[in-house]
Amino acid sequence: MEFWETVEPKYKDIVLKYLINKDERILYQGQKLSRKLIEHHIAPEEIISLHKSIMMEESASADQILDSFDVLLEVMMAYGIAYREHQSLRTQQKALINEIEVAASMQETLLQTSIPEVDGADIGAISVPARQMNGDYFHFVTDDDKNVGIAIADVIGKGIPAALSMSMIKYAMDSLPENQLSPGTILENLNRVVERNVDPSMFITMCFGVYDPEKHAFRYSTAGHEPGFFYRAKNQKFEELGGKGLLLGINKNTNYKEYQIDLDPGDMIVLLSDGVTECRTEEGFIDRDFLSSLIHRYISGTAQDIVTSVYKELERLQHFELRDDFTLIILKRDA
Repeated sequence: MEFWETVEPKYKDIVLKYLINKDERILYQGQKLSRKLIEHHIAPEEIISLHKSIMMEESASADQILDSFDVLLEVMMAYGIAYREHQSLRTQQKALINEIEVAASMQETLLQTSIPEVDGADIGAISVPARQMNGDYFHFVTDDDKNVGIAIADVIGKGIPAALSMSMIKYAMDSLPENQLSPGTILENLNRVVERNVDPSMFITMCFGVYDPEKHAFRYSTAGHEPGFFYRAKNQKFEELGGKGLLLGINKNTNYKEYQIDLDPGDMIVLLSDGVTECRTEEGFIDRDFLSSLIHRYISGTAQDIVTSVYKELERLQHFELRDDFTLIILKRDA
């Protein structure tokens, strides 16, 4: 180690000068050296070993050895201060980790939703945070006519601020009348809430869709959210869910257009967050064709089997380290 090679002569020079002069200004040189030692991660036992070797090399007397301890003590004091600071930081870090764990548990409870049972259709969903707090959100709601509302949202950002924004979206959703599942109207209401309450530096994307089990129709609106897929069983092909809309919170007067897709037996609606399409493998980011082929590989299973299998496969390809929150929802009409 290059730095260590310069330490030995410097430390030896300080010790020998002090043994001759007993000058406290020399001890201050030891104090300055100790800061450099800590910066370069020189362990205290290495300094003690060096001190011992110097005393043996100089054939120091008992009195000299005793006096030399003044230098060693001065150097070790800095290590003691650094150790106490480290312990204090560890205590603070542990307290912060505990608070985040409690917050993550509360968020999981607050945002939990039940996957509804739908006559003639099957729904599967999975949402896994990249960190302890989830910046993705999904929610299901059923109205009096048994229409099923499906919401999926993503905060552009991670951690606690994103989680707080998701909690706000959840409570705003709960305050909306369940008998008025109009995708465009719901996004317009949420947009006004976000515009008033979320910092302008944060952005929220969202897609809200409603499945009518009698007509087998899926109506949806999007607020700048990652485009989903529509799988047509008849020709076994995936198409991108079209639709445009401004992100939530940009302009409080934004109107959101509604789109509709009719589902035949075996057709599927696939909704997702950008954490799915931005999975990165050793070959780079996966593309949408790869994702659609992966979904097709498990298409004979239930909707829940499909989303779980796709997640496990992508998790494996990323060596079990998610880089972004991962949310995948599939609505599959019975064949």
